[in-house]
Amino acid sequence: MQALEWTGRSLRYLDQRQLPHSECVLETDDPRQVVEAIQSLAIRGAPLIGLAASYAAVLAVLKLEPRGSRAQCAALLESFLEVLAAARPTAVNLRFAVERMRERARSGEWSTVPELAAELEREALALHEEDRRACDAIGRSGAALLTEGSAVLTHCNTGALATGGDGTALNVIRHGWQQGLVRHVFVGETRPLFQGSRLTAWELGKLSIPYTIVADSAAAFLMAQDRVDVVIVGADRIAANGDVANKIGTYSLAVSAGRSGIPFYVAAPVSTIDRRARSGADIPIEERSAQEITRIGSTSVAPPDAAAYSPAFDVTPAELIWAIITDRGVLTPPLAKAIAAVGD
Repeated sequence: MQALEWTGRSLRYLDQRQLPHSECVLETDDPRQVVEAIQSLAIRGAPLIGLAASYAAVLAVLKLEPRGSRAQCAALLESFLEVLAAARPTAVNLRFAVERMRERARSGEWSTVPELAAELEREALALHEEDRRACDAIGRSGAALLTEGSAVLTHCNTGALATGGDGTALNVIRHGWQQGLVRHVFVGETRPLFQGSRLTAWELGKLSIPYTIVADSAAAFLMAQDRVDVVIVGADRIAANGDVANKIGTYSLAVSAGRSGIPFYVAAPVSTIDRRARSGADIPIEERSAQEITRIGSTSVAPPDAAAYSPAFDVTPAELIWAIITDRGVLTPPLAKAIAAVGD
């Protein structure tokens, strides 16, 4: 399953807005269309939007005047990188990828547009390969935390649709299933855009892993019934103290898991750590359109004049997290110390 594919001159991507009803693959050589795809959630998932941004930077350079000077090319690229970085404010992987492309452009030995495009393409492909390896490492490390016959609750979508590899939290589940450690997965629907019931359920079906979709508001009761053994979620940004920003509803799951004594794990690559954010209070939280609350698809489910508050993410305090599963091993409390020790 490939959510994103670089052809050398264009970017192919699975339009995740159309899932699970249609597996629609789009292709573009227009960097502005990639930005729109990120903003509209046609391309989504913290690691994946970072990769999409890196390829968009290559496409932007390919659109430049071939005879432009190094200074002119650098200035135009910098302007586009700023647009990319602002496309979604919470997921730090986007900024991480933009910084990598910026540094490659500044330090690379190039003098022409084709040479700059080649430099950035190598960096984008390197980022993609790094994410593939990170996903594999996270899956293997996380599976070691599971016990035989585990019923897992997960939230949002953290599989191949969200990354350049096989996923983060969902890849832990996949590895656990392959090793006979996972017997069932409960999938939170994940309001307001149903990334759980639309995307995670679709991926689990492709993997032949048994699952049950539950309303977000039913998760706490499910835990109280002793039907959940472990909760595993992803992350869009991790602060230096271990606070985690993830899809809205994650904090509620962590509180409920803590009340029920259920392990609560976060799975994410080290690139998701933002050392400049001292705590969750420093993480910008994206607020989406009110229509994502008041409508389901084209159908209104609220009065026409209803006000709605639609944060895309919430912040789970570090003290509620049992461990963070990364591509460099499992970080255990005290998380601030573990994060400081793992390095960039």
